[in-house]
Amino acid sequence: MTWHPDLYRHWYAVARTGEVGERPLAVTLLDTHIALARAGDGWIALEDRCPHRHVPLSAGCVADGQLRCPYHGWSFDREGRLRHLPGLPAHAPLPGVKVRSFPVVECDGFLWVRPGTEGEPAPPELVRGTDPATRRFQWRTTWKAHVLDAMENFLDPMHTHFVHPGLVRVESRRVAARARFQATSEGFTVDYRGTPKQSGLLYRLFESERTMERAWFAAPGSARLEYRYANGSRILFDLHFSPRDAGSTEVFVGLHVEGRRAPAWAIRLLAWPLLKKVNDQDVRMLELQAGNLARFGRRRGASTPIDVVRPALERFWSEGRLPAPGECFEVEMML
Repeated sequence: MTWHPDLYRHWYAVARTGEVGERPLAVTLLDTHIALARAGDGWIALEDRCPHRHVPLSAGCVADGQLRCPYHGWSFDREGRLRHLPGLPAHAPLPGVKVRSFPVVECDGFLWVRPGTEGEPAPPELVRGTDPATRRFQWRTTWKAHVLDAMENFLDPMHTHFVHPGLVRVESRRVAARARFQATSEGFTVDYRGTPKQSGLLYRLFESERTMERAWFAAPGSARLEYRYANGSRILFDLHFSPRDAGSTEVFVGLHVEGRRAPAWAIRLLAWPLLKKVNDQDVRMLELQAGNLARFGRRRGASTPIDVVRPALERFWSEGRLPAPGECFEVEMML
């Protein structure tokens, strides 16, 4: 698939920090294959192909802070420059061979890569502004869906009555609500008013009356559901979407809790089984959707005003365009 050139200017989560060591990890981002590894006190991200005989560098290892190919031992530094060629006489100069390198940073427990040579200087402020000390849960998974469909699924509340009946919302208990779309410098927010409570089991077990429910999108692939409560506490449910290719998307999950007691062990023991069920239900629906799009060809779907997030997401992923500054509107719906 050909991706819009502007998409390569952004940063994408590609791995949890703890899963990357001196043994390289192979990742794919926007159909670009990358070998990612820890090198000394930093990280190294190179195109996953040794220029000598095209063996994947992700099958090699890190030695002396360099990524070494497993075939002939050619070693490359963080900038992709050839630094060691075993068997070459000491007096012979190294050939000017170089592997494509990628900038990589750590942020909120994930490693982020920018696939373009130029672009944004850092991951979204939405991510950088989160206190890592409030993180209670971290996970990664793969959704067999185009990134556009995957992101809409997470940010769209209208499917929850049917895909997650009883867990998130109950169809027979809809209430009148208003959704307010507001452009931001990084993407957009949608505030939902008139829904201080949800009708599903997850709300009844783990939450209290809300003072705010907000959905965030920060380019390129960060999405957040933010819930604020009367006692001043806040829950941030972050998903970072990184497209491997047109048919699969890596999803990196972080749950932050501020101002209320919620130990990590309790979330894993009590909340995670239900959240995992929600994930599995979404995965099944997205696979049904992707399968039918493959049967009929990818077509533009019919939409209504209550499909609040879809138009902005489509513009970004097809044209690289964010909502215009100041863009704002409200929509009535039954949630």
